[in-house]
Amino acid sequence: MNTSNKQEKRYWPTVRLVIIYTLLIIWAIMVIFPFYWMILTAFKSFSEFNAEQTPKLFAYHLTFENYVYVFQEVKLIKYMLNTLLYSLVTTLIMLCVTIPAAYAFARLKFKGREIVFTLFLAMMMIPTELVVITNYTTIVNLDWRNTFVGLILPSTLSIFYIYLLRQTFMSVPDDLYWAAKVDGATDFRYMTNVMVPIAKPTIISIMILKVIECWNSFVWPRLITTDSEYYLISQGIQVIRSSGFGRENYPAMMAAVVIVSIPIIVLFICFRKQIMQGVSKTGIKG
Repeated sequence: MNTSNKQEKRYWPTVRLVIIYTLLIIWAIMVIFPFYWMILTAFKSFSEFNAEQTPKLFAYHLTFENYVYVFQEVKLIKYMLNTLLYSLVTTLIMLCVTIPAAYAFARLKFKGREIVFTLFLAMMMIPTELVVITNYTTIVNLDWRNTFVGLILPSTLSIFYIYLLRQTFMSVPDDLYWAAKVDGATDFRYMTNVMVPIAKPTIISIMILKVIECWNSFVWPRLITTDSEYYLISQGIQVIRSSGFGRENYPAMMAAVVIVSIPIIVLFICFRKQIMQGVSKTGIKG
């Protein structure tokens, strides 16, 4: 009996690892398969795709005609440049707002700080639809529709990113702050020379997440722009659908999606360590 129990204890870690890795492999296949199907369809010809009675997991004749077709039919490069401008400017302004706000809530002592911060967090409970309606009315009244100003300004404030950066700032020991004060450093100098370098991983992760958010933005650009000169990528995909071949020529549709997905995938792969490091540093001290 004792020998049997010892054997069970010896083999159980191996069995557990096999079960865990099996589940992880199944989950990985479920996550990767939609991307595989998107890329595969993008390289199929229109005739081959329509000739399939049942979807096939392999393409026997790969073609680039769908990518050529997309660039000829839609101003995809123009939409990508608009989205790049929108993403970079929005992220830059957002950082200029987020860093001082997070520093103020983390280090500055002023009356009602905790109450104001609590109200800020409570605003996260407001449904997004209500905020969109308010922003839309404001932008229309200011006559900023079909402008980059109208696109950018409502997206420059994020309470979640302020909270995220505040948690990182609060993890820095108070002794460092008072030592800087003794040396005659102002709050602005301490923030830029000490806090920002320490919180660099979190700031980088915020930047990347914001760029991804802007790149994938759909609802707000759809509401605020009707002029194709200000269309973003999300609207460009809709132009493909409405141009006639989007609903029927799915290979061309998938080619467009592949093109607009590549920059974000590359960005995430290059900075995935910074994102994980930045997020893991929050919550050390709250």
